[in-house]
Amino acid sequence: MSKHILIIGTGSAGKRHAMNLNALGCTLSCVDPRRDRLDTAANEGMNLKAGFTSMEEAFAGGERFDAVVVASPPSFHVDQAIAALRRGLPVLLEKPVSPRLTSTLELQKVVHNTGIPLLLGYTWRWWPPLLRVKERIDQQAIGKLIYVKFTMAAHLADWHPWERYQDFFMASKTLGGGALLDESHWLDLMLWFFGMPAKLFGKVEKISGLEIETDDNVDLLVYYDNGLRVSLHLDLYARPHEKSIQFSGENGTLIWEPNQIKIGRKMDPDWEIEAFSYDRNDMFISVAKEFLNILSGASVPTCTIDDGARVLNLVEAVRKSGIEEKVVKLDLLK
Repeated sequence: MSKHILIIGTGSAGKRHAMNLNALGCTLSCVDPRRDRLDTAANEGMNLKAGFTSMEEAFAGGERFDAVVVASPPSFHVDQAIAALRRGLPVLLEKPVSPRLTSTLELQKVVHNTGIPLLLGYTWRWWPPLLRVKERIDQQAIGKLIYVKFTMAAHLADWHPWERYQDFFMASKTLGGGALLDESHWLDLMLWFFGMPAKLFGKVEKISGLEIETDDNVDLLVYYDNGLRVSLHLDLYARPHEKSIQFSGENGTLIWEPNQIKIGRKMDPDWEIEAFSYDRNDMFISVAKEFLNILSGASVPTCTIDDGARVLNLVEAVRKSGIEEKVVKLDLLK
C-alpha cells in the first residue's frame, strides 16, 4: 500500500525528497508558506495529493499521513519534528537538527521518550565511495592515521542559480544559514570516521564580499587523544568548488574526492586509483529507501538524533573557541 508522506518545505531539499519518494511509489502532500512553491511542486509531475500553507492546516484537514519529511530552514526543524513525533509520525529530518544545541537536546528527549523513529539526513553517510573509504581506513590501508584534512569550498551564488543567493536561507542568521551549520556534513563525517575528539580550536567568520549576514569561512584544528590531528576548512566563496578528504598515515596517503579514491605509498605521485560513477541523487535515493524501510518496522541504522546531537555539541565548541580565541575541551560541553 502506498505511503502518504507529508513534506514540510518545498525548496530545493524538499523537492528532491518529494521527487525521490514519489519515484518509490509514495503519495505526497506538501506544506510551504509560499503558494508559488506549492504550485511549482504540483506542476512537476509528482503524485501530489494536497498542498497546505502550514502544518496546522495539514493536520486539521482530515488527511491521514504515514510520515513526515522536515526540509524547512533549520530554525524551524525542532518544532516541526516534535509536532510530527507527538502525532506518532516517523520523521526524516534534514540536517542540521537545529542552529542550537539546547533545542537539539529537546528534540532528542522527545525522540527517546516517544520511541517514534527519526532518521537524520547527513546524506554523505550514504555515499558509496565514502563507505568504501571508511572500509579502507578501518582496514588500516595506509597504516595508523596521523593527520586528516577535510575541505569543502563552494561559492554560494552557484548553489541555486534560479534564485538570488541573498534570498536563500543560507544568507540569514535567523533561519539558520551559514557555512558552519549547513556544511556540518563534514563535522558529522569526522565523527563517523573517528568519534568525538578531545579538544579543538576553531574560528567562524564572515570574510568575503558575499551579501549575507551569516558566516562564510570556518577553520578548525581538532585533537584526538590517540594522537590524530584533523583540520577542517569550510567556505562559501571559492571557485572552482572542492570537496575532498586527505588521510595521511604511516604507510601512505589516501585522498577522497566525490567519485574517486587515490592511494599513494611512494615519494612520487604514483597513485592507485579507484574510480566510481555515482550520481549525487543516488545517496538521496538511498536515504529515501532507508526511510521507507523504517516505516515498515526497521530500526534507524545510519544516522540518528544522537548523531545530530553530537554534531551540535561540536558546533557549540567551535563557536565557543572562536569567541574566546582558545582551545576548547569537548568534555566541558557534554
